[in-house]
Amino acid sequence: MERNIITIDECGTIDIPSDSTVIWMSEVELVELFGVIAPTLRAAIKNIYRNETLKEYREQKYIRLKNGYSTDVYSFPMIIALAFRLNTYGAEQIRNTVLERMCSQKENTSIFFLLNIRRKDVIYS
Repeated sequence: MERNIITIDECGTIDIPSDSTVIWMSEVELVELFGVIAPTLRAAIKNIYRNETLKEYREQKYIRLKNGYSTDVYSFPMIIALAFRLNTYGAEQIRNTVLERMCSQKENTSIFFLLNIRRKDVIYS
């Protein structure tokens, strides 16, 4: 399984891969990203599932790592939900970056109207 992660460097610059479908992060990676302890992260994940904001079967996978161990990994929608649920520096940085990217995307949208108007001859008597 191809998998990318979101990282924050020493300067606070966030690197979010452009293809969000391959962003899957383990609990250890999320703890480091958000700067929380594991029980806090697990509680936030449980709350998201309990509130039915996201479904576990879509947002969580159990994979084998290259070192032979296995772990649960969480999808990009879960990471974003956690960023809005947690109140840490890392979560704030993720929120700001995602919102900036969403607002800065300018799409040229063209709207075409096809009008099929039939004129009836009006006869005045």
